[in-house]
Amino acid sequence: MSDRPELDIVTFGCRLNTYESEVIRGHATAAGINDAVIVNTCAVTAEAERQARQAIRRARRERPGARIVVTGCSAQIDPDRYARMPEVDAVIGNQEKMKAETFRTLDTKPFRVDDIMTVRETAGHLVEGIDGRTRALIQVQNGCDHRCTFCVIPYGRGNSRSMPMGEIVDQVRTLVANGYREIVLSGVDITSYGADLPGRPQLGQMVRRLLAAVPELPRLRLSSIDVAEIDTDLMQLIAGEPRLMPHLHLSLQAGDNMILKRMKRRHTREQAIAFCDAVRQVRPDAVFGADLIAGFPTETDAMFANSLALVEECGLTYLHVFPYSPRPGTPASKMPQIARSEIKSRAAALRDAGDRRLGVFLEGQVGTNVSVLIEKPGIGRTGQFALVALADTDDAPGTIIDTEITGVADGRLTGRRARRAA
Repeated sequence: MSDRPELDIVTFGCRLNTYESEVIRGHATAAGINDAVIVNTCAVTAEAERQARQAIRRARRERPGARIVVTGCSAQIDPDRYARMPEVDAVIGNQEKMKAETFRTLDTKPFRVDDIMTVRETAGHLVEGIDGRTRALIQVQNGCDHRCTFCVIPYGRGNSRSMPMGEIVDQVRTLVANGYREIVLSGVDITSYGADLPGRPQLGQMVRRLLAAVPELPRLRLSSIDVAEIDTDLMQLIAGEPRLMPHLHLSLQAGDNMILKRMKRRHTREQAIAFCDAVRQVRPDAVFGADLIAGFPTETDAMFANSLALVEECGLTYLHVFPYSPRPGTPASKMPQIARSEIKSRAAALRDAGDRRLGVFLEGQVGTNVSVLIEKPGIGRTGQFALVALADTDDAPGTIIDTEITGVADGRLTGRRARRAA
């Protein structure tokens, strides 16, 4: 076992943070930073922030001689709070963490958090992927121009800004040449893509160009999308492009129109249902995930019932449920709050509904033949993002195989290589 000091990166929050942690790892390693723990924080809930502070204190206990560096959305929004922690040696902002210079000069400039609202561009960074050698994330957009009443993320990420299409194509070509079989386009609000670029290209146009320019890419996946921003090109691709995976994660947040209005969302429950129906008409194998908030201020039992019903009405399969957490300075934090016990109860009910829907979906896959991307020996994922345990196969990670789904066990599908017709 090596005695060399380690560089540990502790990541909280979204896929974008996961991607950025890999950029951080590359910059820190190149700068020769090794005996360190870098905590990449999230600010989406109070619980995420609590867990980050807990991780910082634990890192100091377990690595008393290591340098503790804090970054991410929570550090961007409230850097002084982390600077005051006795365990912390350096605090760097969300824009600064993506720059190699920050890590080269960390000894002389350990506290560096600039105004994120002044950032106008998103630079491209090539990372090595997050799931072995099979799937890679690329950041195509960052920031958000919307101001939902519950959300502090724009203050941690800044305004919306997009990566030029040419840079996206170049990155994907490189990753595919390096053996990646699936690319995930990530961002804070990727359906706002392009509004800041010359010609204002939309997400669908960018995806169409990407797929045309990189025909050797077998699978493309989108991260969370907003049903209020779906463009015509994107709908056409969902309908007719088999390389665009039939798993769409929706930023819904609630299923009651009054709550959506108080959240300052831009869609209605009817629009959400209509979108899911429209996608299924043109892509019957499509499945949907969603972000839902339980216990938003002023939410009555009847309003919550509408959110609960949305799980069935939209046919949501993969749920990310967030118990509402008041974020300081947001309009929602000043609204009449729901009791914490009721918030927990409603979150549990939403998760139970999601588990039931997932069970129904998985059982419905038994007996079908699907394409599976092998992620590690004996384990892969379908285009609908269902995990599959494969029997009697030694296919290498990165292989895509036709698979017969034989059953469901422990919340995942089981399968075997499909038999060829005689």
